[in-house]
Amino acid sequence: MSDQLALEKTLWQAADKLRNNMDAAEYKHVVLGLIFLKYISDAFDELYQKLETTKHETGADPEDKDEYTAERVFYVPPQARWKWLQGRAKLPTIGKDIDVAMDSIERDNASLKGVLPKDYARPALDKQRLGELIDLIGSITLNKNGNGKGKDVLGFVFEYFLGQFADAEGKKGGQFYTPASIVKLLVEMLAPEAEKRVYDGCCGSGGMFVQSEKFIELHEHRKGKISIFGQESNPTTYKLAKMNLAIRGIDAKIELGDTLMNDKFPELKVDYVIANPPFNVSDYNINRTETHKWKYGIPPTGNANYAWLQHFVSKLAPYGTAGIVLANGSMSSETATEGEIRKAMIEADLVDCMVSLPSQLFYNTQIPACLWFLARNKTETTKFRNRTNEVLFIDAREFGTMISRKQRELTDNDIATIADIYHKWRSKEQFAKYKDIPGLCKSATIQDIRKNNYILTPGRYIDFKQIEEDEQAFEEKMQRLTATLAEQMQKANEFDEAIKQNLAKIGYAI
Repeated sequence: MSDQLALEKTLWQAADKLRNNMDAAEYKHVVLGLIFLKYISDAFDELYQKLETTKHETGADPEDKDEYTAERVFYVPPQARWKWLQGRAKLPTIGKDIDVAMDSIERDNASLKGVLPKDYARPALDKQRLGELIDLIGSITLNKNGNGKGKDVLGFVFEYFLGQFADAEGKKGGQFYTPASIVKLLVEMLAPEAEKRVYDGCCGSGGMFVQSEKFIELHEHRKGKISIFGQESNPTTYKLAKMNLAIRGIDAKIELGDTLMNDKFPELKVDYVIANPPFNVSDYNINRTETHKWKYGIPPTGNANYAWLQHFVSKLAPYGTAGIVLANGSMSSETATEGEIRKAMIEADLVDCMVSLPSQLFYNTQIPACLWFLARNKTETTKFRNRTNEVLFIDAREFGTMISRKQRELTDNDIATIADIYHKWRSKEQFAKYKDIPGLCKSATIQDIRKNNYILTPGRYIDFKQIEEDEQAFEEKMQRLTATLAEQMQKANEFDEAIKQNLAKIGYAI
């Protein structure tokens, strides 16, 4: 286990002990709000000390809000600074002090208005445990071992805690958090580039955006500077997204509202869509005046899957691509208009790749899931080969490792293997290296899909994997099985004889 993960796990175990009888959904906002407060206070203190040290040379005022705005750092007023609050952690008024701190931060930072939790003074929240939680979070230092990575540590802790709370909340947890390995797979396959636009119309706590920035930073050795647009219908989840992105230093335009009824970015066109919409939602409505979105068919009233698919297609720029998580039923459903919409999308050559995922990846559902990869234009570019009238199918159902009794996770090697297949298939330079692999992947034509009635389940297209029988192993297995059977038959005869004797004793001889 890495030092980073060990720290996160230790902090989670300590924080969870302080939860007492509080529900995980409620406790989530208590803890994450404090981690966010610690983050912005540490970032403020770092710049404050720099300004204080150089003020005689530069004339800068460490208490001037404009100095922090210019450096894209949140200004933290005196009564909200972590050192002051931690000094009051043992006082019975600590809950009220934190609420005042959150209010003052929102007043001085317009982008945080209405985002921070402000219910720490409520009587039901144990103030002694709250003080202990402040001390615990205070142990995450800005300059851990003098390496200046404390802010990064806080960002990773925030992200780790999001996942742990999603697990603790079970079904409801999936409403704000997509498991990290699925997000990584989507991002690795789409491979977003810097200076591009990324959109998620059901962004939850913003994990897709965080991973996109990480990808670009890893591969281009700098912050991505991608333009991020997101929308979220749940007000509390929307606040989590704003905090999660702020703690990672990611600028984003995140709006609150029902995406399918009230699109906050009606004219937006993006290079990448990365999304995990809620599965099979029946209680939803669409804005029927947005006729450009429903050009492949009006989605049925009982399931939102094809409303989401068409909404995301409408957001793609001329060469845009999308990676979307949906329930497996979306690949084959004929309910109402779904089959006709799928047929129209396939005939429009929008489907680029389909991936079947293994079971037990999600916190909130055991429904089998898949990934849809859509492309607005599959003709040749400087980077990609011409893929018109072709679809790649990948069966990844056998991938993944169980990390708990109920939870599976895709490993980094799994993710790299799946993404590599897709990249080789798309790439002009590497296409010669792509090969159909029985049991794993197949490049099919639109004619193949027509023959299969426009069903997109990978198992319909991928060749069966040949299993070579080991004759020695077979012989050993048969010897073992026949020996076991003989033993069981002998015991059965003994039981039959015992039954006969007992029946004879009571006058029922057979």
